[in-house]
Amino acid sequence: MTVIKNENDFRETLKKIEQSISRLNSQKITAFLETLGLHEREDFSKDYLQWETILIVVPSRTVLNDLKKYKILISGISFAVNTNAAQIHIYDFKEWENMTRNKTQFQIRELLKTNFGGIPKKPENRDWTKLFK
Repeated sequence: MTVIKNENDFRETLKKIEQSISRLNSQKITAFLETLGLHEREDFSKDYLQWETILIVVPSRTVLNDLKKYKILISGISFAVNTNAAQIHIYDFKEWENMTRNKTQFQIRELLKTNFGGIPKKPENRDWTKLFK
């Protein structure tokens, strides 16, 4: 004996509602990334809606604190701070997981210097080293 009279209709209704929620969340993500100005950049990946979770890499904790409140409103986004980054970047969270799996904090910090928005530091002008010759 089932409590639900027409289980198939109920499942179909739930499926339609879930698709609507997913579509609305995709619109939230698109609006959020457009507000950040990422759509105008050439290094912006256009297939981000295909990713299960979007990793938004920010250059400082201040930026993170400004954006963190939107994590509650939008599902499917996650944040990380990379102090070596000059601007905000987005990546597939699975890529992040694969690259950081089984790494120590030091190894992850070194990885962030050149990956996930990190910019390799240019060697400084070391004229002072000529004094030692």
